[in-house]
Amino acid sequence: MATDTVSAVSTGKRTSGFQQAKLFRIYNHYRVVISLVLAALLFVDPVNFDTRFRMLDDYQFGVLGYLALNSFISLTLLAGFQPKNRHITLSILLDILILHGLLLASTGVTNGLANLVIVSVAAGNILTPSRTGTFYAALAAICSLSISGWAVLVLDESADEIVRAGSLGILYFAAAFILQNISRRMMKSEALANSRAQSIVELEQINQQIIQRMRTGILVLDRNDHIRLANAAAEELLFGIPTDTEVPATKLRALPQPLKSGLDAWLKNPEKRTEPFQSAPTSPLLQVNFTQLDQERGDQILVFIEDMSKVTQQAQQMKLASLGRLTAGIAHEIRNPLGAISHAAQLMEESPHLDSGDIKMLDIIRRHSRRVNGIIENVLSLSRRKSANADIVDTGNWLKEFRTDFLQTQENAIPATIVKLNAVSAIPEARFDKSQIEQVMVNLCDNGLRYSHQQTGARRIELRAGATADGKRAYVDVRDFGPGIPPGSRHQIFEPFYTTDKGGTGLGLYLAKELCEANQAHLSLVDDNQPGCCFRITFAPPGRMI
Repeated sequence: MATDTVSAVSTGKRTSGFQQAKLFRIYNHYRVVISLVLAALLFVDPVNFDTRFRMLDDYQFGVLGYLALNSFISLTLLAGFQPKNRHITLSILLDILILHGLLLASTGVTNGLANLVIVSVAAGNILTPSRTGTFYAALAAICSLSISGWAVLVLDESADEIVRAGSLGILYFAAAFILQNISRRMMKSEALANSRAQSIVELEQINQQIIQRMRTGILVLDRNDHIRLANAAAEELLFGIPTDTEVPATKLRALPQPLKSGLDAWLKNPEKRTEPFQSAPTSPLLQVNFTQLDQERGDQILVFIEDMSKVTQQAQQMKLASLGRLTAGIAHEIRNPLGAISHAAQLMEESPHLDSGDIKMLDIIRRHSRRVNGIIENVLSLSRRKSANADIVDTGNWLKEFRTDFLQTQENAIPATIVKLNAVSAIPEARFDKSQIEQVMVNLCDNGLRYSHQQTGARRIELRAGATADGKRAYVDVRDFGPGIPPGSRHQIFEPFYTTDKGGTGLGLYLAKELCEANQAHLSLVDDNQPGCCFRITFAPPGRMI
């Protein structure tokens, strides 16, 4: 709090100094105009406007000198000179002394020039509202009384000169006290306004940073559905722009069509909840909520965008954590009878009295025993999953090495395994745990080879690597040539225990997606209207991993 107070005071002082310099420039413009008017009057015959000048030559010389002084100060200010308090004080003192010199050389305090002294005293108290302002009034009063006293004693003028000088002195002090009080109040009000303005700016900056760092996407739309504001999370969820990428504020982007349709439906029926959608085939499932930002005018709409995959993932993690603990507790109880069943099947296979029906039943026992054991292993692996140990990886070289290693594990496969590799020349680096992502790749490649063989009779897949549209992130595609996935099942393929293979456990793709999320990568099914399936892993940029 003390730091904020000191900062506000220092800011108020800097602003007051700037305002003081600005006011001094205005006052100097006034002095230049006055000196020009006085100099112009010199060309008028003094007989026509006043014949009682005491020292006409001295008056003319003083007016020209006053014009020269003010012109010089104006030139220095135009050249960029920043006046300090001492310069302003000296300037006001010279004004008071020069104007009284002109009064002395003209007709005394009865001359209209005395009004200019009041202006100078007032300006001095505005520019320096302190005891110095009182000194200006005192100096002006002394000078006026001195001129009047000299006129009475030397020139035998009327005593009314002294009375008039006393009246002017009262005006000087009245102007000083009144303007000092007003100036102090104005300075306090200005300092308070500056302090509050600075607090508002700082609060706005803090709010901006909070909004930008929120993981919930926030959009502000105008009545024409144009994006007025979008935080980093909204840019990433809707347009795939990484959070560390600078996006020009003036760049206009059209709303994704699913979001536009949801907005139109909400405008027609605000009570209806918008259905989740994907802004792009590779983007996560999103849930949006709309609200009027200005209830009276209704010309701006606030949009909240939630990543449903995160919510779903958290719910699934909670369920699977409970399931993992349950499975760990009963694994021993399941495996003991499962092992006994497998062992009994092996003993029965050694019997010479088996007919074809018995052999078929034993095959069913073996297959289902392996399947139950595989389910137990997969569920246990969910609860024992390690955190990612990420490194920066050259994506292109890593994919070539993975292809070579994977083909070595497929040397005895019948028919022969074909893995085609297509990669662009410039692929961005990525940060991930090689062992975990290779586990994902093996799972995808094994699935692709199995479904391609079922559909075409050939064990063939294609690997493709490239960069996203923004050029910041690398991706890897695994394409098979199988029957593909029905459109109605696409949103379920990453759910646990969902499978289209009668012999599968339904945990392979879920585990693959979990491992990708642990490495801040995104696993998605690409809908490109090509035969088979294409799974894409989109990696995070090297500097994004946290």
